[in-house]
Amino acid sequence: MSAASPFSPLGRFADWRLATQSIIGFWAFYLVTVLLRGLLGPEAMSAIGYRGINAALGLILTFLIYVTIRLFAREGSIRRMAIVAAAAALPAAVIMSAASLKMATWSDQMNEQSKITTQEGIAIVQRGQNVRIIKQGGDELEVNLPPVEDIIASKMPRLIADGTVTWYFLLAAWCAFFIAMTQQHRTRITERRLAEAETAAHAAQVRALRYQVNPHFLFNTLNSLSSLVMSGRSDRAEEMLMALSTFFRTSLSMDPSVDVSLAEEIALQRLYLDIEQVRFPDRLDVNIDIPEDLMEARVPALILQPLVENAIKYGVSSSTARVELSIRARQLDGSRMQLDVTNRSIGAKSKKPPSPTHEGTGLGLANVSQRLQAHFGTRADVRYGPIPGGYEVSLAMPVDEDD
Repeated sequence: MSAASPFSPLGRFADWRLATQSIIGFWAFYLVTVLLRGLLGPEAMSAIGYRGINAALGLILTFLIYVTIRLFAREGSIRRMAIVAAAAALPAAVIMSAASLKMATWSDQMNEQSKITTQEGIAIVQRGQNVRIIKQGGDELEVNLPPVEDIIASKMPRLIADGTVTWYFLLAAWCAFFIAMTQQHRTRITERRLAEAETAAHAAQVRALRYQVNPHFLFNTLNSLSSLVMSGRSDRAEEMLMALSTFFRTSLSMDPSVDVSLAEEIALQRLYLDIEQVRFPDRLDVNIDIPEDLMEARVPALILQPLVENAIKYGVSSSTARVELSIRARQLDGSRMQLDVTNRSIGAKSKKPPSPTHEGTGLGLANVSQRLQAHFGTRADVRYGPIPGGYEVSLAMPVDEDD
């Protein structure tokens, strides 16, 4: 499923689960804290009711703050979110303060009779606003206090202001927590997108390098076909066309970004070498030596193709003698292997010494080096140079096998 657009209602409140969990957790912690503190007082049970109402009201108002932030600072900066949160928390704090005072009044009106006896034996009995002081001798003094609502009403602005400050900082604490969580979530999304972009760029680079091989190989093969046709060897040209068809049907069906087993890579090179042996029937010997335990090792598809092409072009084409082209694999250690592509003259000297730089190939070693670097990084390396009677290229790379 595709992600919701940030301009759709679902996208606007895409983090509602995170917000809901944080709001419920925040007010649950507040309720537990005030109730534990209230249990230490003489009227703990009477406070439980309106403290619970306080928490429920706070939960609703905090959720409205979240909605306000998402409506007016949906994808804004932290600064904008903080400004919107600060503005939204102020009226919520005023409502919480006024509601707390009102609930305190109701709680006082609903209080049942309470009695306290001092060490001197004096009993103080209170029911609502009526207070009776009873001495040991039976003397009694009764006092009617002014209603709590009258006391609160006379100092309402100041009491609401004091309560607003307290509630404002409590609501601001949740806002700071939520903004921090939002920023952390955005950071994780950004990191994930960067990782996906890096992976996509890497895959594109590997595909580009891989796709360079096909035109290069096709040009060389068509050139060989042209030589066969012009020299009147149409039967050999027909053999080469059949081999070429099989090679391209196999190689073009591969996903360039997917590795193949070493056995599959060698099978493709055998197809190519079959084509070249049609072209050079008396001058090309092929020797392939791959240990059984390395057959399932994973390698980039057609990683050997430019090396084998160079061996044909600079070894076989430039020599008047038979040339042995060898492909060997061996285990270096527990986690790496080495692939060697070697061309060596058997008999007469070559027309010219093999070029260590392979100038004019267009791809060759540069393509192979870049693909290995893109695929394995510093875990792979390429070494090459002349050897007695020929040239050798060695690839070292990690051994990665399918489970």
